[in-house]
Amino acid sequence: MEPTRDYTIESLDTGLRLLRLFLTHDSLTVSGAAALLSVGRSTAHRVLSTLEGRGFAVRDASGRGYSPGPELMRLGRPAGFCAEDREQIGAVLDDAVRRTGETVQSVTLIGDRIVVTDGRESGQPVRVALETGRTYPAYATSGGRMLLSRMTPEQVRALYPRERPDEGAHPAGSRQALLDELAQIWACGYALGRGEPVPGMNTVAVPLAGSGRRDLLALMACAPADRGDDATLVRRAEELRRSAALRAVSGGPRRSAPPAVPAAR
Repeated sequence: MEPTRDYTIESLDTGLRLLRLFLTHDSLTVSGAAALLSVGRSTAHRVLSTLEGRGFAVRDASGRGYSPGPELMRLGRPAGFCAEDREQIGAVLDDAVRRTGETVQSVTLIGDRIVVTDGRESGQPVRVALETGRTYPAYATSGGRMLLSRMTPEQVRALYPRERPDEGAHPAGSRQALLDELAQIWACGYALGRGEPVPGMNTVAVPLAGSGRRDLLALMACAPADRGDDATLVRRAEELRRSAALRAVSGGPRRSAPPAVPAAR
C-alpha cells in the first residue's frame, strides 16, 4: 500500500521503509541501504544512526553494517514463547486439559497465521496430537478467528486486502462473511471450529488475556469430531475460560473479562 503523498513525512517514510528491509536482510551497510531505498548515503546514514540511537538497529560484529536491534526484535516477538509466559501459561494448560479431557493448545497470531506456542495432550486413547510450532491460516481455525475478533475491522481488512483472499479456504467464502463471524465471536466470547484445521477435528477457543493485542493468545481445545458436538464445545468454552482466568490470578497481565459464555441453543 502506497502512502498518500500529501500527508507523507519523507524522513519517517524512509525510516519505515528501512525497517522493512530488516525483514529480508540480516545486516545492512549504509551504501547498501541507500541503494535499496534510492536515497543518498548521507540520508541512509542519518536514518540508521537514528534507529541505532533508539535501539532499533545495532552495529554488527564487522563494524561495517547494521543489524536489527533489541527494540525491533521485541516488536516482532510473538506472545507465548518467552520463559515467563510459558511458566504462567503452563498452569493454565494443565488445568484446561484436566477440565476438558482433551488436547489443549495456546496459539498466537503472526501476520495472517497462528502458531501453536505450547499445549498439553489428552490422555484418552483416541486424541488429537499436540504439534507445538505448527502453523495454520488464522481465518481457518477457531483459535485464529478468536484472535482476529480482537482486532478492529480495519485491521482485519488490512490483513486481508482482497475480498476473497484464498478461494474456498474459509467456509464463509468471503472477507465480509469472515468479518460478520468475527463480530459474533466478539459478542459471545468463544469461537467454534468444525472439521478444522483438519477434517474429523472439532475445536473451541477462548481468549487467553494479555495486556494488549500483541500479547493476547487464544486457548484452544481440540477433540475428535465424535466427542465435539456444538453443545459439548460450548460447555468446553466455559471450562477453558475458567482455566484462562488462572493467568491473571498467577500474576500475569490483566484485561477486562470477555463476555459470559451463553448456553447452547
